[in-house]
Amino acid sequence: MNIVVCLKQVPDTTVVKIDQKTGTLIREGVPSIINPEDKHALEAALCLKESHGGKITVISMGPLQAKDALREALCMGADEAILITDRAFGGADTLATSRTIASAIRNLDYDVIFGGRQAIDGDTAQVGPEIAEHLEIPQVTYVQDVKVESDGLLVNRALEDGYEIIKVKTPVLLTAIAELNHPRYMNVGRIFATKDKEITVFTANDLDIDASQIGLKGSPTKVKKSMTKEAKGAGEVVKESAPEAVSYVLGKLKEKHYI
Repeated sequence: MNIVVCLKQVPDTTVVKIDQKTGTLIREGVPSIINPEDKHALEAALCLKESHGGKITVISMGPLQAKDALREALCMGADEAILITDRAFGGADTLATSRTIASAIRNLDYDVIFGGRQAIDGDTAQVGPEIAEHLEIPQVTYVQDVKVESDGLLVNRALEDGYEIIKVKTPVLLTAIAELNHPRYMNVGRIFATKDKEITVFTANDLDIDASQIGLKGSPTKVKKSMTKEAKGAGEVVKESAPEAVSYVLGKLKEKHYI
Protein backbone atom coordinates (compact mmCIF):
# COMPACT_ATOMS: atom_id res chain seq x y z
CA MET A 1 0.00 0.00 0.00
CA ASN A 2 1.44 3.36 -1.05
CA ILE A 3 0.42 6.17 1.28
CA VAL A 4 0.96 9.92 0.92
CA VAL A 5 0.67 12.12 3.98
CA CYS A 6 0.25 15.88 3.58
CA LEU A 7 1.92 17.82 6.39
CA LYS A 8 2.06 21.51 7.14
CA GLN A 9 4.56 23.30 9.32
CA VAL A 10 2.67 25.90 11.37
CA PRO A 11 3.55 28.45 14.05
CA ASP A 12 2.97 27.25 17.59
CA THR A 13 -0.25 29.22 18.07
CA THR A 14 0.10 29.41 21.83
CA VAL A 15 2.61 32.20 21.23
CA VAL A 16 1.44 33.72 17.93
CA LYS A 17 1.08 37.49 17.78
CA ILE A 18 -0.52 39.75 15.19
CA ASP A 19 1.17 42.77 13.63
CA GLN A 20 -1.35 45.50 14.40
CA LYS A 21 -0.29 47.59 11.39
CA THR A 22 -0.38 44.90 8.71
CA GLY A 23 -2.84 42.49 10.34
CA THR A 24 -0.55 39.57 9.52
CA LEU A 25 1.01 36.88 11.72
CA ILE A 26 4.36 37.69 13.30
CA ARG A 27 6.40 34.55 12.55
CA GLU A 28 9.87 35.81 13.49
CA GLY A 29 11.04 34.17 16.68
CA VAL A 30 7.94 31.97 16.86
CA PRO A 31 8.62 28.21 17.13
CA SER A 32 7.19 26.03 14.36
CA ILE A 33 5.59 22.61 14.75
CA ILE A 34 3.91 19.98 12.62
CA ASN A 35 0.23 20.83 12.43
CA PRO A 36 -1.33 18.66 15.19
CA GLU A 37 -4.02 16.95 13.12
CA ASP A 38 -1.45 16.21 10.41
CA LYS A 39 0.45 14.24 13.04
CA HIS A 40 -2.67 12.13 13.59
CA ALA A 41 -2.78 11.60 9.82
CA LEU A 42 0.85 10.44 9.84
CA GLU A 43 0.23 8.10 12.76
CA ALA A 44 -2.71 6.53 10.89
CA ALA A 45 -0.45 5.97 7.89
CA LEU A 46 2.24 4.41 10.06
CA CYS A 47 -0.30 2.03 11.64
CA LEU A 48 -1.55 0.94 8.21
CA LYS A 49 2.01 0.36 7.03
CA GLU A 50 2.81 -1.72 10.10
CA SER A 51 -0.32 -3.85 9.63
CA HIS A 52 -0.38 -4.18 5.85
CA GLY A 53 3.04 -3.14 4.56
CA GLY A 54 3.77 -0.43 2.04
CA LYS A 55 5.55 2.89 1.73
CA ILE A 56 4.83 6.31 3.23
CA THR A 57 5.75 9.54 1.48
CA VAL A 58 5.27 12.79 3.41
CA ILE A 59 4.82 15.97 1.43
CA SER A 60 4.71 19.60 2.49
CA MET A 61 4.43 22.99 0.82
CA GLY A 62 6.30 25.84 2.45
CA PRO A 63 9.64 27.59 2.88
CA LEU A 64 12.90 25.68 3.23
CA GLN A 65 12.52 25.59 7.01
CA ALA A 66 9.59 23.19 6.51
CA LYS A 67 12.28 20.54 5.99
CA ASP A 68 12.39 20.37 9.79
CA ALA A 69 8.79 19.11 9.88
CA LEU A 70 9.52 16.58 7.15
CA ARG A 71 12.66 15.44 8.97
CA GLU A 72 10.59 14.85 12.11
CA ALA A 73 8.13 12.78 10.06
CA LEU A 74 11.00 10.66 8.74
CA CYS A 75 12.16 10.12 12.33
CA MET A 76 8.66 8.94 13.22
CA GLY A 77 8.72 6.31 10.47
CA ALA A 78 7.97 7.85 7.06
CA ASP A 79 10.03 6.48 4.15
CA GLU A 80 10.35 9.45 1.79
CA ALA A 81 9.88 13.22 2.08
CA ILE A 82 9.08 15.88 -0.50
CA LEU A 83 9.15 19.65 -0.01
CA ILE A 84 7.30 21.89 -2.47
CA THR A 85 8.96 25.26 -2.25
CA ASP A 86 9.33 28.26 -4.53
CA ARG A 87 8.82 32.00 -4.21
CA ALA A 88 6.22 31.61 -6.95
CA PHE A 89 4.00 29.81 -4.43
CA GLY A 90 3.98 32.77 -2.02
CA GLY A 91 0.61 34.25 -1.08
CA ALA A 92 -1.32 31.12 -2.07
CA ASP A 93 -4.82 30.70 -0.66
CA THR A 94 -6.37 27.28 -0.10
CA LEU A 95 -7.32 26.89 -3.78
CA ALA A 96 -3.85 27.68 -5.13
CA THR A 97 -2.25 25.60 -2.38
CA SER A 98 -4.40 22.56 -3.12
CA ARG A 99 -3.73 22.89 -6.86
CA THR A 100 0.01 22.94 -6.20
CA ILE A 101 0.02 19.98 -3.82
CA ALA A 102 -2.25 17.96 -6.12
CA SER A 103 0.09 18.65 -9.02
CA ALA A 104 3.00 17.23 -7.01
CA ILE A 105 1.03 14.18 -5.87
CA ARG A 106 0.23 13.32 -9.50
CA ASN A 107 3.90 12.40 -9.85
CA LEU A 108 3.55 9.74 -7.14
CA ASP A 109 2.02 6.28 -6.86
CA TYR A 110 -0.59 6.28 -4.11
CA ASP A 111 -3.50 4.27 -2.76
CA VAL A 112 -4.38 6.49 0.18
CA ILE A 113 -3.73 10.17 0.85
CA PHE A 114 -3.91 11.29 4.48
CA GLY A 115 -4.08 14.83 5.78
CA GLY A 116 -5.25 16.59 8.91
CA ARG A 117 -8.77 17.94 8.98
CA GLN A 118 -7.49 21.51 9.19
CA ALA A 119 -4.43 23.58 10.08
CA ILE A 120 -4.34 25.56 13.30
CA ASP A 121 -3.07 28.69 11.54
CA GLY A 122 -6.00 28.84 9.12
CA ASP A 123 -8.81 26.57 10.36
CA THR A 124 -10.42 26.41 6.90
CA ALA A 125 -10.51 22.59 6.51
CA GLN A 126 -10.49 23.20 2.75
CA VAL A 127 -7.12 22.05 1.40
CA GLY A 128 -7.64 18.31 1.89
CA PRO A 129 -11.03 18.12 0.16
CA GLU A 130 -9.80 20.42 -2.62
CA ILE A 131 -6.80 18.15 -3.29
CA ALA A 132 -9.23 15.24 -3.71
CA GLU A 133 -11.32 17.28 -6.15
CA HIS A 134 -8.28 18.21 -8.25
CA LEU A 135 -7.19 14.56 -8.34
CA GLU A 136 -10.79 13.42 -9.02
CA ILE A 137 -10.74 10.81 -6.25
CA PRO A 138 -13.23 10.16 -3.43
CA GLN A 139 -12.71 11.76 -0.03
CA VAL A 140 -13.83 11.10 3.54
CA THR A 141 -13.41 13.86 6.11
CA TYR A 142 -13.43 13.87 9.93
CA VAL A 143 -12.02 10.33 10.06
CA GLN A 144 -11.86 8.83 13.55
CA ASP A 145 -11.15 5.22 12.58
CA VAL A 146 -10.07 3.36 9.46
CA LYS A 147 -9.75 -0.35 8.68
CA VAL A 148 -8.44 -2.12 5.58
CA GLU A 149 -10.71 -4.68 3.92
CA SER A 150 -10.17 -6.90 0.89
CA ASP A 151 -11.97 -4.51 -1.45
CA GLY A 152 -11.20 -1.12 0.08
CA LEU A 153 -11.36 0.78 3.36
CA LEU A 154 -13.98 0.88 6.09
CA VAL A 155 -13.96 4.40 7.51
CA ASN A 156 -15.65 5.74 10.63
CA ARG A 157 -16.53 9.40 10.07
CA ALA A 158 -17.41 11.64 13.01
CA LEU A 159 -20.60 13.72 12.85
CA GLU A 160 -21.90 16.38 15.23
CA ASP A 161 -24.51 14.00 16.65
CA GLY A 162 -22.93 10.59 16.06
CA TYR A 163 -20.94 8.88 13.32
CA GLU A 164 -21.31 7.14 9.99
CA ILE A 165 -19.53 4.11 8.56
CA ILE A 166 -18.40 4.51 4.96
CA LYS A 167 -16.97 1.83 2.69
CA VAL A 168 -14.72 3.34 0.06
CA LYS A 169 -12.38 2.04 -2.62
CA THR A 170 -8.87 3.34 -3.20
CA PRO A 171 -7.42 5.67 -4.28
CA VAL A 172 -9.01 7.89 -1.66
CA LEU A 173 -8.19 10.95 0.45
CA LEU A 174 -8.89 10.89 4.20
CA THR A 175 -8.69 13.81 6.64
CA ALA A 176 -7.91 12.92 10.24
CA ILE A 177 -9.17 14.29 13.54
CA ALA A 178 -7.57 13.99 16.98
CA GLU A 179 -9.82 11.10 18.01
CA LEU A 180 -8.22 8.87 15.38
CA ASN A 181 -5.13 7.95 17.42
CA HIS A 182 -2.26 9.06 19.65
CA PRO A 183 0.79 10.08 17.56
CA ARG A 184 4.06 8.43 18.50
CA TYR A 185 7.30 10.17 19.32
CA MET A 186 10.34 10.20 17.07
CA ASN A 187 12.30 6.96 17.26
CA VAL A 188 15.95 7.19 18.35
CA GLY A 189 16.97 4.57 15.82
CA ARG A 190 15.14 6.44 13.06
CA ILE A 191 16.79 9.72 14.07
CA PHE A 192 20.22 8.24 13.34
CA ALA A 193 19.04 6.22 10.33
CA THR A 194 17.50 9.23 8.56
CA LYS A 195 19.87 12.05 9.57
CA ASP A 196 21.42 12.05 6.09
CA LYS A 197 18.23 11.12 4.25
CA GLU A 198 17.71 13.36 1.24
CA ILE A 199 14.50 15.38 1.11
CA THR A 200 13.29 15.78 -2.47
CA VAL A 201 12.54 19.38 -3.44
CA PHE A 202 9.94 20.35 -6.06
CA THR A 203 9.92 23.89 -7.43
CA ALA A 204 7.40 25.47 -9.76
CA ASN A 205 9.47 24.30 -12.72
CA ASP A 206 9.11 20.68 -11.60
CA LEU A 207 5.31 20.75 -11.62
CA ASP A 208 2.97 20.56 -14.58
CA ILE A 209 0.86 23.54 -13.59
CA ASP A 210 0.08 26.91 -15.14
CA ALA A 211 1.89 29.81 -13.45
CA SER A 212 -1.38 31.75 -13.33
CA GLN A 213 -2.89 29.03 -11.11
CA ILE A 214 -0.35 29.19 -8.28
CA GLY A 215 0.71 31.63 -5.60
CA LEU A 216 -0.93 35.02 -5.31
CA LYS A 217 -1.97 35.07 -8.98
CA GLY A 218 -3.96 31.88 -8.59
CA SER A 219 -5.62 32.91 -5.34
CA PRO A 220 -9.13 34.40 -5.58
CA THR A 221 -9.33 34.73 -1.78
CA LYS A 222 -8.14 38.05 -0.37
CA VAL A 223 -7.60 38.39 3.38
CA LYS A 224 -8.53 41.89 4.52
CA LYS A 225 -7.34 41.52 8.11
CA SER A 226 -6.16 38.95 10.63
CA MET A 227 -6.64 39.25 14.35
CA THR A 228 -6.32 37.24 17.51
CA LYS A 229 -9.45 35.98 19.19
CA GLU A 230 -10.65 38.34 21.90
CA ALA A 231 -11.24 37.00 25.37
CA LYS A 232 -14.90 36.76 26.34
CA GLY A 233 -16.14 39.34 28.83
CA ALA A 234 -18.02 38.60 32.01
CA GLY A 235 -21.58 37.36 31.51
CA GLU A 236 -24.62 39.29 32.70
CA VAL A 237 -26.63 37.80 35.56
CA VAL A 238 -30.37 38.49 35.38
CA LYS A 239 -32.12 38.13 38.73
CA GLU A 240 -35.76 38.16 37.70
CA SER A 241 -38.68 35.81 37.87
CA ALA A 242 -38.87 33.17 35.15
CA PRO A 243 -41.43 35.00 32.94
CA GLU A 244 -39.55 38.30 33.23
CA ALA A 245 -36.21 36.60 32.56
CA VAL A 246 -37.63 34.98 29.43
CA SER A 247 -38.93 38.34 28.20
CA TYR A 248 -35.54 39.92 28.90
CA VAL A 249 -33.65 37.22 26.96
CA LEU A 250 -36.06 37.44 24.02
CA GLY A 251 -35.59 41.19 23.98
CA LYS A 252 -31.81 40.82 23.84
CA LEU A 253 -32.03 38.26 21.04
CA LYS A 254 -34.27 40.57 19.02
CA GLU A 255 -31.96 43.50 19.73
CA LYS A 256 -29.04 41.56 18.24
CA HIS A 257 -31.22 40.36 15.33
CA TYR A 258 -30.87 36.66 16.25
CA ILE A 259 -34.64 36.31 16.09
